[in-house]
Amino acid sequence: MKLSTLMYHDVIGPDGVRGGFEGAGAGVYAVSADEFERQMDGIERVLGEPPLRADAPLPPRGGWLLTFDDGGSSAALAGAALARRGWAAHFFVVTERVGQPGFLDWEGVRRLAAEGHVIGSHSHTHPQRIGSLPPERLREEWSRSVTALSEAIDAPVTTASVPGGYYSDAVGGAAAEVGIATLFTSQPRRAMEGIEGCALVGRFAVRGSTPTQTVVSAAAGKVHPWLRQRAGWAARGAAKRIGGRHYERLRRVLLSRR
Repeated sequence: MKLSTLMYHDVIGPDGVRGGFEGAGAGVYAVSADEFERQMDGIERVLGEPPLRADAPLPPRGGWLLTFDDGGSSAALAGAALARRGWAAHFFVVTERVGQPGFLDWEGVRRLAAEGHVIGSHSHTHPQRIGSLPPERLREEWSRSVTALSEAIDAPVTTASVPGGYYSDAVGGAAAEVGIATLFTSQPRRAMEGIEGCALVGRFAVRGSTPTQTVVSAAAGKVHPWLRQRAGWAARGAAKRIGGRHYERLRRVLLSRR
């Protein structure tokens, strides 16, 4: 099965205020509310069908999905806009950040669930390099987040996304151990994989600079945008391996100079 999953972070409203994590690195993913609506309009015209839910049976032919990472305050804006269309998305929440400035509070998380959206984990603390954590810390990151979210929405939480794009088999295995059935990575891949009973789903990252037509083409499963992003992902992966723990610091410095 192949899925075309879009990964968003921050949708900026008319007031121009960003939510979620601060810094130039996070800022590249900020999309204006007007542009987001144009992207959704384009997808609706081309595909003519709502996004799928990972917590429901998926059709053999695949389809497209919408995901939002971090649990920033702008998730409320995006969730309401999608609810007006009758569409459901996946909102992955960093539970330690709930209620902090720039992030959803618990009432906001519950409101998204009431609108019909899927609530999932984005870890408890959003560690900078989750793949480098020891096994007990990995399990704690997933289990604390899943437990808090399940109690907040009074429903099982079986979906999650990997923070920072640092996926490893250990990360996936720890997620599977705490009952996560679908784990979204940042790898630009449409083909589903699996580890220890947990389905792994890649995503296409939408940035503020991504043209609407590119987003629509990615959602429709066109090959070119996925291949182009995969090439960039491979290059960054090599840089991460070489730079190690210094990679993120160097990236932030370079982005701040743009």
